[in-house]
Amino acid sequence: METHLQSPESVNQNIELRDGDSIDVLRANTYRLLATLLAAPATRELLDSLQKIGSPGGGEADGGSGMAQAWQTLKIASERATVEAVDDEYHDLFIGIGRGELVPYGSWYLTGFMMDRPLALLRRDLAELGIERQTDVHEPEDHVSALCETMSLIIENSEEIPLEIQHNFFRDHLDTWMGKFFVDLQKAKSARYYIAIGQLGEQFIKVERKYFGMTV
Repeated sequence: METHLQSPESVNQNIELRDGDSIDVLRANTYRLLATLLAAPATRELLDSLQKIGSPGGGEADGGSGMAQAWQTLKIASERATVEAVDDEYHDLFIGIGRGELVPYGSWYLTGFMMDRPLALLRRDLAELGIERQTDVHEPEDHVSALCETMSLIIENSEEIPLEIQHNFFRDHLDTWMGKFFVDLQKAKSARYYIAIGQLGEQFIKVERKYFGMTV
């Protein structure tokens, strides 16, 4: 399997999460949306799409009131945001001069260094799953966007990848640090629109943890 790992072009695929969608569809779509929002500044088209989105699947399917509130917050933030402001905010948060306010990589969060052992372990597990990074993507695979995109791909290939393997990948490569990243994103000095993305991500990681606790 080949994944874009940070491809904003996949953004508008399945943004609409409708009542009646299966849990796996909802999960994969939410991971893909988070991947898109964290890969690059939101386009006007994406902001317009998010203004129309409802709370996916109703109360139970979206994990309860925390998740429902996060979707509503993202919707309102998208109504108020401008493309220019989101672009500036993204660069302040993740790029900056030398580096942004946040460093959105698993190795950095887990060890304080880039390209460290967590990335080597991730690359080993990706190879075992048959997932390859596209040659035109230069970011390390432990970027938060890349990991969300990868998790979406794993869920979409659930006939080939058992739920236990999904859980192991989530436990080893996302749950170890991503919840803290999303909390930090909400607290970042440069964050305005991205506070809503941080809230959605934080709540979704909690929902995923609970989901695997009930199913594996």
